[in-house]
Amino acid sequence: MSDLTRAEIDEFWETWLQVNRDCERSGDWRPMAEWYAEDCTYGWMLTPDEHFMAVGRDQVRDWAIGIEMDGFDGWHYDYMCTVVDEQKAMVIGLWKQMSGIIDDRTGKEFEVTGLGGSWFGLKRVAEGADAGQVKIDWQRDWFDFGSMAHTMMEILSSGKAPATLQERVKVFGHDVPGHYHLADLPSTVWPPPVEAGKYVTQAPAPVGVLDEGAGA
Repeated sequence: MSDLTRAEIDEFWETWLQVNRDCERSGDWRPMAEWYAEDCTYGWMLTPDEHFMAVGRDQVRDWAIGIEMDGFDGWHYDYMCTVVDEQKAMVIGLWKQMSGIIDDRTGKEFEVTGLGGSWFGLKRVAEGADAGQVKIDWQRDWFDFGSMAHTMMEILSSGKAPATLQERVKVFGHDVPGHYHLADLPSTVWPPPVEAGKYVTQAPAPVGVLDEGAGA
């Protein structure tokens, strides 16, 4: 059980949505780093052997919402639905990736289709300058990377990609800060407490049961 109340989680989430709105307007997402704990982790998968992982607030600021978001001026990531688990102090936010660039063929924004979302674990910081405050302990994102690549190619082919986005798409691969081979990740793909089995809700069936089913 978390020591955070539902009211505290809801209040934190409202401030998170507001800073998202503010940063989308400015085109600079770095101020959002203050919503993360100093020892947080934040990751997502690009391919089975290329993952992004930021460890600590500074890497979140400089890499996750710095390098990774540079060039995406005008993009917005509208939260379509939010699910809160106050017992575990977890929030899942499901969002769309909207480019702000109009596709002349449809009259609508170029959009990355498919589901996208962020899974957050929150905590009350116990010590240090943030003691007593609610912060993001970990975050894991998911999105359809193939759809993202497809939409980027459509935008580039349309001739409407701004110079900043054209430069951004040149930045990729394991040499970019925060990009790791799976074996080299500094934190786990699944959030650390989940990977450790703290919230297991369906354990594997006993081997004998599996064998019996397989022989039926």
